[in-house]
Amino acid sequence: MLYLAQIHKDNFLDQYQLRLLVRQESEHLWIIIADSDRVTLSIETAILLEKENIMSNNLLVLVELSATGEIEKITDATNWVLHLVQIYLANGITPDFLKQEAEKVENWQQNLTLQNQDLARRSLELEARREQIEALEESLKRERNGNEQIEG
Repeated sequence: MLYLAQIHKDNFLDQYQLRLLVRQESEHLWIIIADSDRVTLSIETAILLEKENIMSNNLLVLVELSATGEIEKITDATNWVLHLVQIYLANGITPDFLKQEAEKVENWQQNLTLQNQDLARRSLELEARREQIEALEESLKRERNGNEQIEG
């Protein structure tokens, strides 16, 4: 599972930890982790990250954890964060904007539902009128036939 985490150095224990901030639920849905779980980095992993220049206190990283909680991959999150800023924030897509758009969609759905109900009602009314007209036509035919028999 993919997480956005922050590297934290515990000076007392002289070790690095990852403070998990958010977890990816689906492609476009991330859940904030309320209690900020921490994952302690092994010495080997810390050394490897230092060699890749990823080890810095408070640095944001993307972390893939296995089902058992073991670190599978760590990458610097800078490019990922910049990508998010470019896609969403540079275009003014804010949480308020998204909320307003969701409200618009909800209103459109309600409006379409009302229109659909109105069309269904009108369709039923037309069908009832058609049946009335057919009944009147049938009644007129019977009257004509009755009048013709009386005259003839």
